[in-house]
Amino acid sequence: MQTGSAQQPHSHRASPLFDEDGFLIDPNHWTEELASELAAAAGIPQLNDAHWRVIHFIRERHLRCGALPPMRIICRQLGTERDAVKGLFGGCRQLWSIAGLPNPGEEAKTYMD
Repeated sequence: MQTGSAQQPHSHRASPLFDEDGFLIDPNHWTEELASELAAAAGIPQLNDAHWRVIHFIRERHLRCGALPPMRIICRQLGTERDAVKGLFGGCRQLWSIAGLPNPGEEAKTYMD
């Protein structure tokens, strides 16, 4: 019998920790280990220091403000280019998911792809 679990990224969509779009429902359940598993499932084999800087920044910003920080703010605060962030994660949606943040809503998701 297979049960969905946060320890099984290939089945995270079936886990009660994730919604139907694969976003973590409660960001307090996020761990760096889970982020690494989600990244691997998204085709990012290893998270390096550059990945972690971005992940921790958007988590802190979201948990403090309750909103998706615009990419220009992320880039300005971290001193990096938009293409560099996109190169690290493939896109905003993957970054948001790996960072363990909840579903941002339909309108926000349209800007993430």
